[in-house]
Amino acid sequence: MAAPKRGRRPAGGQGRPGRTLVLILIAMAALTGGMFWSGETTPRLGIDLAGGTTITLKAKAEPGKESAINETNMNTAVGIIERRVNGLGVSEAEVQTQGRENIIVNIPKGTDSEQARKQVGTTAQLYFRPVLAVAPGGPAAPQPSPSASADGKEGDKAKGNPSTAPSGSASTKPSTGATTQGRAVTEGLKAPSPSASASAAADSDKPSDGASQPPKTDPGTPPANADLEKRFAALNCEDPKARSAAGDADRPEDTVIACGKNGADQWEKYILGPAEVDGKDVDDAKGQLDQQRGMWIVTMDFTKSGSKKFEKITGKLATQQPPMNQFAIALDGEVVSAPEVKQALSSNAEISGSFDQDSAQDLGNILSYGALPLSFEEQSVTTVSAALGGEQLRAGLIAGAIGLALVIIYLVVYYRGLALIAILSLMASAVLTYTLMSLLGPAIGFALNLPAVCGAIVAIGITADSFIVYFERVRDEIREGRTLRPAVERAWPRARRTILVSDFVSFLAAAVLFLVTVGKVQGFAFTLGLTTLLDVVVVFFFTKPLMTLAARSKFFGNGHPWSGLDPKRLGVTPPLRRSRRTPAPIDPKEA
Repeated sequence: MAAPKRGRRPAGGQGRPGRTLVLILIAMAALTGGMFWSGETTPRLGIDLAGGTTITLKAKAEPGKESAINETNMNTAVGIIERRVNGLGVSEAEVQTQGRENIIVNIPKGTDSEQARKQVGTTAQLYFRPVLAVAPGGPAAPQPSPSASADGKEGDKAKGNPSTAPSGSASTKPSTGATTQGRAVTEGLKAPSPSASASAAADSDKPSDGASQPPKTDPGTPPANADLEKRFAALNCEDPKARSAAGDADRPEDTVIACGKNGADQWEKYILGPAEVDGKDVDDAKGQLDQQRGMWIVTMDFTKSGSKKFEKITGKLATQQPPMNQFAIALDGEVVSAPEVKQALSSNAEISGSFDQDSAQDLGNILSYGALPLSFEEQSVTTVSAALGGEQLRAGLIAGAIGLALVIIYLVVYYRGLALIAILSLMASAVLTYTLMSLLGPAIGFALNLPAVCGAIVAIGITADSFIVYFERVRDEIREGRTLRPAVERAWPRARRTILVSDFVSFLAAAVLFLVTVGKVQGFAFTLGLTTLLDVVVVFFFTKPLMTLAARSKFFGNGHPWSGLDPKRLGVTPPLRRSRRTPAPIDPKEA
């Protein structure tokens, strides 16, 4: 005898609601654990809530060169602005692109906003300057008396500057090996490290008593004056503020002091001669892989006028002794590279050495940026005090609490027991939203600003609306005479379509708003879009299975007066039907 066929599961039926609930609870626990593991237990606050200054910059290109505004150049500009802001001693500043042509600079409280505007609002200054002297990056120490070390080397050898350098530490000196194409080759991105390996010609010029000597200058460049030597000796390149102040108000024709890192990632200080070539003389520069030698290099092409200038300075430097045979590539007063020169070069040059892909491409972008017709226009500046930011945060939280309380009161009064399911769903949505906002801070730089708080408040209504749609569909099924369990399953397909359409419209509006706006309004759009997606997740994987389990309980299944599903309150006269009724047969006598 054939086994009887099982009845078909009602449309939208869910056979294992408990498994679905367990999955979403595991996901919530994983997000919460990740939040604590990352150490970001609270969402990152925006400037308008934490206090500070927000500067919006818009990129501008010269007429006919609009292509200069592209992703590569914008990212390079972000890196340069970050260097400038860090030079102010700011540790938590954020610089990021927004859209195709905007850069947002968020500087936390405690920073001079006027100084910050000055730093980020000007075009980068790139110069090629001859190196006159190099010394360790710290302030000059008192000179010890000369003494011979155990290995026979002199104790403190100066390197052609008023400060002494430690002896005996051999270092790799950048060198140039020009080819027939006229390429300059250096062995590293960083400036050469100080050592006692200076040439015999340099050593022979030192006083016999071991005292420090004035910086050697290249013939044809102005010698450093006493004030400059004093500033050079006192300069501490390990201090970010001192590094930033070293190049303040320097003009291209001045002899200046600057800081830079060597190949050992240690700070050095320089005396640099007047700029012989500037960034506008560079036609193009890029980091690329040399297939023949299997190493990363940086190539530079100069303009017609730049080629003449570069040939002149390299021809002059090739005749000098270290360190005066080096030219420093200085960006905003900081030395990013200082290669040596061995012969005159002209229209193109190559810098090679211990580059990897990232460092070669970074230097190439920096060199290109100085030649780009790209400047920035200040669109807006907003400064918020810490006290005002705290008040706005409190006001936003109070508004959110009031909105949530009103929604809960409405649910309890109108839906009674069903309000418990809605409140639990709201709590699940809140946990997911909070943990994701906390994790997105360090991941993508998301910061919770006041418009974002408004978006979260609006999301409370969107999420509650999804519950109401489902609850009303269930009630409609009960009004048609069905018991709760089949009503829950039959109501779901119809409610699901309505919820998806409603959330799609909300998400589409948020996406369009995010794409066409800049600044703080994007915070509102991002939060609204995120919470709309989470509403779909919560309704599908939490509210629906929870409702299925509730329908199996006596409190809801039997239609308790406080369940919110009492048939009498819904205008239904028992008995309720559990399945489709079969029409009664017609009596032939009555036909």
